[in-house]
Amino acid sequence: MTQQEKLELIIKTLDIKKGEDIQALKVTDLTILADYFVIVNGTSNTHARTLADEVEFQLSQKGIEPLRRESDTGNTWIILDYADIIIHVFDRTQRQFYNLEGLWADAEPVEIENLLIKE
Repeated sequence: MTQQEKLELIIKTLDIKKGEDIQALKVTDLTILADYFVIVNGTSNTHARTLADEVEFQLSQKGIEPLRRESDTGNTWIILDYADIIIHVFDRTQRQFYNLEGLWADAEPVEIENLLIKE
């Protein structure tokens, strides 16, 4: 599976599970941590956990396992690290507080509209 296919699967999975305000940032030239950050929030900590679980499940079905999964005790911020793509799943409050989009404002936004379900 190519990196682009993996990114598309992640975004589509988050969208199908009703993740809110999905953002993908290309950070290749800004950090050695990853090539892309995907940022999304759920409507609650339970929804955030569901989003992370479903991404992990869908990628594992393709033989791709995360290097690491980390979360705080309340599942208000969950990180799935796939080396080249890091997924940040928040609840609404934590996403606003940490404002990763602001911290990584120099990153290149990835156009994902064509991957999202039209309502």
